[in-house]
Formats: sequence, structure tokens, C-alpha cells
Amino acid sequence: MDGGSLPDNTKRTSALRRLPALEEIRFRSETGNEGDVCAFELPRDALPITVEAPTGRLMAIAPGDIFLATPGYRAATRSVSGGIPAGGLIPGNHYWVLAASGVVGELLDGSPLDEEFVGRVCYLGAVCGDRGETLNIRQFALPGAAGTDRNGPVYLIVGTSGEVGKTTAGVAALRALRVKGHTTVIALKATGTCSVAEITRYLDFGAAQAFDCVDFGLPGSYPMGRSGIADFFGRALDFCLSQPADAVVVECGGDLLGPNVLEFLTCLK
Repeated sequence: MDGGSLPDNTKRTSALRRLPALEEIRFRSETGNEGDVCAFELPRDALPITVEAPTGRLMAIAPGDIFLATPGYRAATRSVSGGIPAGGLIPGNHYWVLAASGVVGELLDGSPLDEEFVGRVCYLGAVCGDRGETLNIRQFALPGAAGTDRNGPVYLIVGTSGEVGKTTAGVAALRALRVKGHTTVIALKATGTCSVAEITRYLDFGAAQAFDCVDFGLPGSYPMGRSGIADFFGRALDFCLSQPADAVVVECGGDLLGPNVLEFLTCLK
């Protein structure tokens, strides 16, 4: 397997939403690492899976489809967990879609039959740019700071588990702030896995801007104790707190002891 090219309308998942349109999608046979733009194929004898498109809509991946997603990590209390094996994804090997946003890796925990997005896929190779460089979502991330700290109040939501209503609570806080006359509120989903559906929910209820880990160069803030996570959180906070806003609503992890939640709280403090 030496690589190849794909049509410009090849399906892509929402973890790649900041990737610009490509006139030509070329991939080559090389290991895939976190955040790399990679080509995967759902085997022809597999069941269809449902993932999130860059627009946030649910998108079907049919058996035999080749689509673009990214290697990454996920740790979930109520879903599947997994990550990137040492050395990265190997072309021709099979891995699992771990999140609806298109995070792919080894399956380590959870039932693969409980979620519509979970499916076993074949890794084909990494997509390269015009100069031959491997494309990675870090290349399209927001800068770490857009000015000085505006000293706006921060409203922090931390849950007790996955899928317990953190986004619902965050939206409630946002609506209360809007009612009290805060016209410009920034929302940040600081930890966890990226999800267009979640950040657009904040926009639907009046947030001026909403961000998650993809905007700052990672498909997810896992695994636990990862190197450089404080720098990552620092860039996200620097950017959000430097925006001209009346307040910032931050949705943190599902558990105080969840992966890198304490690191985020330390960074925020």
C-alpha cells in the first residue's frame, strides 16, 4: 500500500472541521499520529456507522466508504475508551472509531455495539499538503492569545460523570447571563472530546463565540497526565479570556478526577 488520491468531496468528520477545502486529497502510506488528517476505509462487510460531519449533522459512513478522520484518545465512563498505540497507526491495520467526531484508535474499554459511531475501520494513510507535509489539525488551530486579559468573570461547570447534563447546565448559565444583560458571552468546552453539536448548542442560545479542543489543535484532551497539557489549556484560556466579552462560560470534564480536569483547574486558577 503506497498511498493514493481521493476525490475532493470525500467525507470528513467533525474533528477536521478547521481543515480548509483541498483541491486534491493525496495520502501516503505512513504511520498516523494524534491530530493527523488520515484516510480510513469502512470494510465492505461491515455495518454502516453514523458520525458527525464538520457542519454538526449526523453523517452515515457506508460499507466500502473511504473517509477522513484523525487518530486520538478517548476516556469515557459511559462509552468506549481507547487511544493511539505506541508508534502510531500502521497502514493496513484495523482500528476503531472511538468518538462521533472521528477520533480513531485502539479500543481499550467499553462495548463496541452500544454506539452508532463505533466501527472497525482500516487505516490507509496520512493526507499530505502541497509541499509534501503531513497535514495535522494543529496547523489550523487558533493562536494562543488575541490580546490582554479582559478580566471577565468565569462560570465553570464540572460534572460527576459523562452524559449527566454539563452542556445543559452550561446553556442554563448562559441564558441567565443573557437575561441579566450580558450581551457578549464566550463558551469554552475545555476538556473531553470535540463535538460540533455541543458548541453549536451554546451558539444557538446566544453565545457570541464557542470553542473546544479542536480550535486549539487537539481532537481531545486525553489521555490522563499527557505531556504539555498545561500549555494547551493555557493557550485556550489565553485566547478566550482575551476576547471582548462580558463573561466566559467553561464546561469542564465529567468528573473532578477525570483525565486532566485537575490540570485544567490548576491552569485556570
